[in-house]
Amino acid sequence: MKNYNKLKRTITGPVLFILCYLFLPVSVFPEAAARAAIGTVAWTAFWWITAPVGFAVTAFLPIALNALFSIADMSKVIANYSSETILLLLGASIISISWEETGLDYRISAKFLSLIGSNLRKQIIFWFILSAGLSTILPNAVVCATITPIAVSMLRYVGEHDIAKSRVGSLLLLTIAYGTGVGGLASPLGGAMNLVTVDYLEQLTGMEYMYTSWVVRFLPIMLVLVISNILMLLIGVKKSEEIGGSKEYFETQFKKMPPMTMQEKASLWLFIIATVLAFSRQLYQDMLPGLKPAYVFIICAIFSFLIPTEEGSRLMSWKSTQKRIEWELMYVFAGGLAVGTLVNNSGAAANIGELVSRMEFNSTFVLILIIITMTVLLSDVTSNTATAAVAMPIVISIVQGMGLNAIPYVYIASIGVNLSYMLPTSIRAIPVGYGLEPQYMLKKGMPITIVVILLMSVLSWAMLTYWPAFSTI
Repeated sequence: MKNYNKLKRTITGPVLFILCYLFLPVSVFPEAAARAAIGTVAWTAFWWITAPVGFAVTAFLPIALNALFSIADMSKVIANYSSETILLLLGASIISISWEETGLDYRISAKFLSLIGSNLRKQIIFWFILSAGLSTILPNAVVCATITPIAVSMLRYVGEHDIAKSRVGSLLLLTIAYGTGVGGLASPLGGAMNLVTVDYLEQLTGMEYMYTSWVVRFLPIMLVLVISNILMLLIGVKKSEEIGGSKEYFETQFKKMPPMTMQEKASLWLFIIATVLAFSRQLYQDMLPGLKPAYVFIICAIFSFLIPTEEGSRLMSWKSTQKRIEWELMYVFAGGLAVGTLVNNSGAAANIGELVSRMEFNSTFVLILIIITMTVLLSDVTSNTATAAVAMPIVISIVQGMGLNAIPYVYIASIGVNLSYMLPTSIRAIPVGYGLEPQYMLKKGMPITIVVILLMSVLSWAMLTYWPAFSTI
């Protein structure tokens, strides 16, 4: 019976592709490539959610289907599998392995737990606010890639080794992914998708856009998002639920630990250096334009293989390290980017936008609801930046065609561009690489998506109606 169910799930993937390719309306998707791109999304998403094969295997579907159906330029598709973000994740994984080799992961975990405590509700709030706070001024992929290994180390310290089977572990990793996604909306520095928005605002007005204006206008939105996301994540978590042991227990465990070794200090400093340089890129980018965050982490990862031990050998060796690298993490992340490339380069995203633009709207609220729904769902199957690049000109053309001021609707579209919860694409692939099940992500992500779409639609409508500054820059 088990083999039959797996076979059924395996066959359903290509069936979904065929149905999309043959029966999606030509009036909406006139090009076969666009229909094939939508079919690839359906097949890939279904296999990631039901897992009839390994997640990494599914991640290579975009290459295979593109080779068969010529959906997009293959060089652009395969470029996703060696992107800068992949190198960043590889470097971060190697550094986190050096923590395991030295025992630094347990030391950091014990310290965190002794400070925060082991109450699960407090842990969720802490990790969400930390992730969201850092992502307001830093690339969310960097934040997620550096914070997730710390959380995983803490979970292993308290005995939660199998994230896939750990409700607590899955919830905390999902919290970090959601926090980094929400935090990016707080300022233009939160991600490239916001800079795309700023560029369109400057084109609309012919004026330089001040970043403080963004912070002021999105502050109410951020407050509602942070509170609503945390409340949704806390559903089902009892006030008394603990991770591992009490705060006092972890304080005692930390005090019992011997002084840090030279190897521990070296591993810690490599992480600190990589993180600080990645987060302060704007300070040295003119002097070292090629030293992007991904390459900083790779350089520090190389240095981790040079750390000597007391016995005279090296702390890390590639032969043992490669067996512990989260390769699946890289492939799933790359597969998500590749699917997005197919959707955008095939014209499928533009087709969806044109479909929306042909609809007649008699209500401002309905228009807002459709814009947010479209951008949130599109962000789930492609990158946030790609969604911004596709959605912004479509939204502008729709509202200008209706004789409306486009500025508030660009802000509204930015909300959806930044938010996505359900599928293991973009930064949400990072926790999947550490063991989080995509089925769990979809289960938790669907109700949050519905709530966020409704909340953001109502709030956007209220701000557009009652706050004149929301319609200006």
